[in-house]
Amino acid sequence: MTTTPVPLTPRPTPPPPRSVLRDPAFLRLWVGTTASGLATWALPFVLGLAVLHRDLGAAGLGLVLAARTAGFLVAVAVGGVLADRHSRRAVVLWSALAAAVAAPLLAAGLGRSLVVMTVAAALAGAGQGACRPAFQALTAEVVDTDRRQSANAAMSLSVRTSTLAGPALTALVAAFVDVRTLLLGIGLLWLVAAFVPGRGAAADPSADRTPRASFRAEFIDGIREARRHPWFLAGLGALTAVVALGYSATSVALPLISRDRYGTEWVLAAAMTAYTVGALGGALLTTRRQPGSPGWMAFAGLAAYGFAPLSLMLPVHPLVVIAAYVVAGIGIELFNVPWFTAAQREVAPTKLARVSSLDFLVSYGLAPVGLALIAPAIDAFGVTPVLAVCAAACFLVPAAAALAPTARHLGRPTTAAD
Repeated sequence: MTTTPVPLTPRPTPPPPRSVLRDPAFLRLWVGTTASGLATWALPFVLGLAVLHRDLGAAGLGLVLAARTAGFLVAVAVGGVLADRHSRRAVVLWSALAAAVAAPLLAAGLGRSLVVMTVAAALAGAGQGACRPAFQALTAEVVDTDRRQSANAAMSLSVRTSTLAGPALTALVAAFVDVRTLLLGIGLLWLVAAFVPGRGAAADPSADRTPRASFRAEFIDGIREARRHPWFLAGLGALTAVVALGYSATSVALPLISRDRYGTEWVLAAAMTAYTVGALGGALLTTRRQPGSPGWMAFAGLAAYGFAPLSLMLPVHPLVVIAAYVVAGIGIELFNVPWFTAAQREVAPTKLARVSSLDFLVSYGLAPVGLALIAPAIDAFGVTPVLAVCAAACFLVPAAAALAPTARHLGRPTTAAD
């Protein structure tokens, strides 16, 4: 007796996740983040135009930008605690409103009171700093886990596109309006950042009526959470080394080498544009590529910045320098997007803003120190030895970070069950 085999019904393939770009909640968040990024980028550029128009002196520009940086560094730590303690949406709202209020104050003080401008710049920096960890945590609330890498890539694309197109657009607008009007326009961008994003899906932390620890204790608790993740500590150390040494060295050396070796400013402009174009390409790659070892890919991308100082050491054709900056730009986004995605996945949701604030605080906070030390080092030892040390650090420190526990996957490996 024979039996007819019953055909097995194939298991239906689950539909692919809907594109994050079709999600209205994410699009609102993307618009708000893009507006804040444009406003953050535009302020030093517009203040530079004020120097050209003799409304602000060079010393005044330095003081105002220093005040903005100080406000940013203080507020990014405070904002991280507030965004974990209260609604992330509320922190975005009030920090963006603070930056929006600073814009007309800057316009009022321009050419009249350096004190008013300095205070306003500190307020602008505080608004910028407080919103950064809140936006990072809000992304994790708005976007589900499967689509966060695409969401972070879309955020990076908006930042790089703004950097690429922003100078031309600002220069075009400046041909028709004065600097004060441009400053008011920055305030309008901050109003977009304040009111357009929606609320995340997570529960409002402010609804928790249990007694809270002190501000200092909650900040230290965020440090403890960061220390639970070896990949995060290793990556933060590598990122800090690349920013404080590699990025600072090239920021100082590239204008000098463009002028002295190549005799033209064209190399400076082309290299910076190539870096941004490369970063756009890197962000696009991360929207489609899900490597088996995302941590190793991220650290390799970060190490690729070493090609920028390496190209400046040698008397190569300018196209080699430009190509090196393209590679550096691709690499930095191959690091940034998996890095932000891993933090949103691995860090406890109630502490994500504080951990993100540590990321911004350390990497951004040490960048001015690197800039301050690179120029004296070049004067003392020469540009080539300094670039050699910085290039070596860019290659070696991320390589060492890749050996840290959990660094290969930036946390636990993702499985099919996840």
